Amino acid sequence: MSCDAVALAATFWLISTSAVGPAPGAPPAVTAPPSVAAEPLFADIIRRAAKLKDETAAYEKGSLDLGLDQLPGFAGFETAVGELSALDMQGHVLLLQRGTTDDLKCILKGISQDLPVKLKELETAPNAKTRHEALDDMFYLLRDNVEVITAPPQPAA
Repeated sequence: MSCDAVALAATFWLISTSAVGPAPGAPPAVTAPPSVAAEPLFADIIRRAAKLKDETAAYEKGSLDLGLDQLPGFAGFETAVGELSALDMQGHVLLLQRGTTDDLKCILKGISQDLPVKLKELETAPNAKTRHEALDDMFYLLRDNVEVITAPPQPAA
């Protein structure tokens, strides 16, 4: 028998006698959950949050001395924030129903709860400085809303 034939036979013998799967007592392989970013609900959340983030940045660049009733489209902004909050909660509930074990479901719930709080802070800001702080907080919350959905999923710890 040639050396190549012996090596091939030895390889087949090793494969046929080796254990399939992880060794006993070895931890199971950890896999990342699938991304939800392309699903219609989550894609809508991304789109809305990005739009509101841009509007927040535009309000920040405008005159902070203006009352909210003087900011262009602010009534629509308030409505859109409420709708986004509801969609984030829908995303949380959907992931909860699926039995998802990653952090996304909890983060979406937190964002859903934080959006109305940040909006109220913006609405009740007594001066330009606190309005700036409220807009800043709203901007970062909306940015995070996009980034947590579009980030590559990580395996549960």
